[in-house]
Amino acid sequence: MIKEYQIRVEPKVASSEQGILRFLSRSEGLSSDEVKGVRVLKRSIDARQRKIYVNLTVRVFINELPPEDDFLPVVYGQVDDAPQAIVVGAGPGGLFAALRLIELGIRPIVVERGKDVHERRKDIARISREHKVDSESNYSFGEGGAGAFSDGKLFTRSKKRGNSEKILNVMCQHGASTSILTDAHPHIGTDKLPKVIENIRGTIIRCGGEVHFQTRMDALLIHEGKVMGIQTNKGETFEGPVILATGHSARDVYRWLWKNGVDLKCKGIAMGVRLEHPSLLIDRLQYHNPLGRGEYLPAAEYNMVTQAQGRGVYSFCMCPGGVVVPAASGAHQVVVNGMSASSRNSQWSNSGMVVEIRPEDLCDKSLVTSQTIDAINDRLSVIRQQWDATSPLAMMYLQEELEYTCWIEGGMRQTAPAQRMSDFVEGVASSDLPPTSYTPGVVPSRIDSWLPPFMASRLQEGFTTFGKNKKGFLTNEATVIAIETRTSAPVRIPRDKELLQHVSIQGLFPCGEGAGYAGGIVSAAVDGERCAEALSAYMKSQI
Repeated sequence: MIKEYQIRVEPKVASSEQGILRFLSRSEGLSSDEVKGVRVLKRSIDARQRKIYVNLTVRVFINELPPEDDFLPVVYGQVDDAPQAIVVGAGPGGLFAALRLIELGIRPIVVERGKDVHERRKDIARISREHKVDSESNYSFGEGGAGAFSDGKLFTRSKKRGNSEKILNVMCQHGASTSILTDAHPHIGTDKLPKVIENIRGTIIRCGGEVHFQTRMDALLIHEGKVMGIQTNKGETFEGPVILATGHSARDVYRWLWKNGVDLKCKGIAMGVRLEHPSLLIDRLQYHNPLGRGEYLPAAEYNMVTQAQGRGVYSFCMCPGGVVVPAASGAHQVVVNGMSASSRNSQWSNSGMVVEIRPEDLCDKSLVTSQTIDAINDRLSVIRQQWDATSPLAMMYLQEELEYTCWIEGGMRQTAPAQRMSDFVEGVASSDLPPTSYTPGVVPSRIDSWLPPFMASRLQEGFTTFGKNKKGFLTNEATVIAIETRTSAPVRIPRDKELLQHVSIQGLFPCGEGAGYAGGIVSAAVDGERCAEALSAYMKSQI
């Protein structure tokens, strides 16, 4: 017999199966001899009051053994001789599109501009060690996409677009901990996710698909309004309909599409900074305990949101017990992001703190004036010559200007401009900076003075509100590190709502974050599956 219970217990009780079983024995009268297994189905922490509880949904197996696996595996068949389709990009959208194509009897040809997930590590290490960014292999480009070395968070609020539970099950099938099936905010960890990605690649190849690394799509092959395939940087061509899953940082793809008459739309985005606190401080605030989280609780998370001058200001990609990383994807850029290992045990916690920016806001010229840079600077002049608030690439140009400004402010290295949090709010210089997890290093900078007023004033107002709502959060123990620009794609590639094809080009399926239809690992993977299904229907219609 199988029974399910919803229980509310102290963290120590929730930390082990034995503790849960003892609780159930007392509360439900279950005998330990009868219970053959306990499975946690859902887990969440309730830290609203001073006494912390853990909410659990548990499945109890009474006088019968639990199943061997906690997840439902997917069967992938052979597609060696099947019709083929092209998947551009090996991030979560592309990888899960490829897996779904295999399920549907289509042979995926995956092309990825970067290196495999193992080789990427070496290039990522060079960013901190040598301040050199490989434009084809970095935190954004390479197997696994931007998510591979950006924490591995699997939480999504999207419930309408597809089966997120299946995505988590497939990840478990490929080596992820089954804890992701139970946690309210599932997380694999940047130290564990690469192996899962390698295993997914192994499934694609074993089933007859192909994966080509250091192979950049340089052009779509379009004939009479229909995509016939792609041309790569190696002079190769691959034929078939195309799932375009290139991620939010493939700016050369956006430029190519716009130059060649492919319809694009400017999209709202959020940009701001990384805010880094000592993790003990956040644990104390969130768990209402001067000693921090103690033995049985994880590093504390927070979620901050407010309105400032008619725009949202909010925390993004919060990394408890994590580190701030250099996420530039090219020369003359400084971009920051955050990640955590599976243990989440660093001495810092960080979050993106960002301001909502809408396309209509770009008509304000003050938005694109960097006060600390000479207007005749060659690189900045190029960016400003492109500036057109009505262009679908306008938000991308703003990203580029802010990232270039940070590179200048940081000393033309990957060193990041930084300012103590209270100093940022008060508009004063920081004479020194706290220790940081950002390994390339930080330098004091009046971020409040050169960040566009549209962003700086709203962040200052937001930080003040967050400090009032959570006493101790607004502090000079925290560091503002610039700049966070890669929260999502700056454009949307329009597609038919039902067919998921581009609105004017047959056989092109814009997919995931880079196309403007997702916002994280799981939602991108879900969108990848949907695009694969739409591509399958398209191929059948062409027969």
